[in-house]
Amino acid sequence: MVKVNDNFLKLPGGYLFPEIGRRTRAFAAQNPPMPLIRMGIGDVTLPLAPAVIDAMHKATEEMGHKETFRGYCEETCGAYDFLRFAIRDSYKATGVDIADDEIFVSDGAKSDCGNIGDIFSVDNVVAVCDPVYPVYVDTNAMAGRAGDYDGEKWTNLVYLPCTAENGFFPDLPARVPDIIYICSPNNPTGTAATAEQLKVWVDYANKHGSVILFDSAYEAFISEPGIPHSIYEIPGAKTCAIEFRSFSKTAGFTGNRCAYTVIPKALERGGANLNALWNRRQGTKFNGVAYVIQRAAEATFTPEGQAQIKESIAYYHNNANVIRHGLQAAGLTVYGGTNAPYIWCRTPDGMPSWDFFDLLLHKACVVTTPGAGFGPSGEGYIRLTAFGDADATREAVERITSILH
Repeated sequence: MVKVNDNFLKLPGGYLFPEIGRRTRAFAAQNPPMPLIRMGIGDVTLPLAPAVIDAMHKATEEMGHKETFRGYCEETCGAYDFLRFAIRDSYKATGVDIADDEIFVSDGAKSDCGNIGDIFSVDNVVAVCDPVYPVYVDTNAMAGRAGDYDGEKWTNLVYLPCTAENGFFPDLPARVPDIIYICSPNNPTGTAATAEQLKVWVDYANKHGSVILFDSAYEAFISEPGIPHSIYEIPGAKTCAIEFRSFSKTAGFTGNRCAYTVIPKALERGGANLNALWNRRQGTKFNGVAYVIQRAAEATFTPEGQAQIKESIAYYHNNANVIRHGLQAAGLTVYGGTNAPYIWCRTPDGMPSWDFFDLLLHKACVVTTPGAGFGPSGEGYIRLTAFGDADATREAVERITSILH
């Protein structure tokens, strides 16, 4: 008799975003009075930058000729040197020294944030911020590190409440975790950590032998000075932190799938080098990102690519401003949107977040994300994304405002 991984059976319901999709489809089938405006799932809407398209066209043409055709990539874990070198140089331009063999290209930060658990024992204690990007929780539950779900929390996880009272950045916990997930700029709250805040955690991790898993997928949206773009800007981080970055939101690659993880060779735990362990894992389970996509990613680091990407990010920043100011004018309390593409909005009069989600869906035909889906401390909030069309974003804010008055 075949046995399944019982940890999957402990997972409550479905993943957050498919549930949002299910409710949205059910409502759409009822012939809503207005076209739906989607501000829930954080998918981009602008096309790829011209420099990226040019690079893809050139790489595609190369694949059509025997002399320039590429098969399996024989370089480090399917990552071509040209892309790893471009990433290395981009770090160096910001004053961070990362070696090219400390960079691992993959098909997404979401994949890496979940798969990184392969190199850690199932006995490790995991800490997650609350509210939290669901992937951090669910993948550890699948692996068996989370314990049991009691209807609100997982029994073995250390929850780090991130509330308005602590500026949506966690305080040090009473129980020392082995693995600590930190996301900055944060998904879902849209807030960003200062260097002083991150230094506290870096010192803590080095003191206790913990590892910080630092999700920096939204670093390109940082607009305020003094906010670190990389955990490695913090002294001591190379001996305690792994960093995840993505091209998805930075350059509109959500449909192209390309990201990278940085593991310094100075990072060791349990008598093992984590860079070497991840290299072994990727070499066994991953054959690399497509050549055409890696050439496209390389183009994002060119002067032309950088200029074009900044235009797209400015477009989304403007959307965030429209959402933030519009909801504030409607009397709602909002956070984020300055250094991130997300706005974290408190529901009116303490309304449960799924109820507010349903209200906005049925009355305004606007799709959001209920904060409760991100963890217990997310109750009483909704998340809105700035990745939509500018006209649709303005209309969505007008619709929300109209039903609140």
